[in-house]
Amino acid sequence: MRTTTMIRLGLALGVGALLAVTPWLAGAPVSAQPPRRGVAAPEIEGASWINSAPLTLASLRGRVVLVEFWTYG
Repeated sequence: MRTTTMIRLGLALGVGALLAVTPWLAGAPVSAQPPRRGVAAPEIEGASWINSAPLTLASLRGRVVLVEFWTYG
């Protein structure tokens, strides 16, 4: 029974360590912060619009917006 407990403890510590270093491995900047309620989103910049005229956040205010990202190539 003691061996089973040690295996479980090792697995729990391993998963915890993996979760702790995942942002670092993914290259997330240290200064990255989660979005905060009540703070305005930055304007959309550097986007090439393919199927519509360029959009602004002001024109989308109050609407439900689905954002889909993908790349060509």
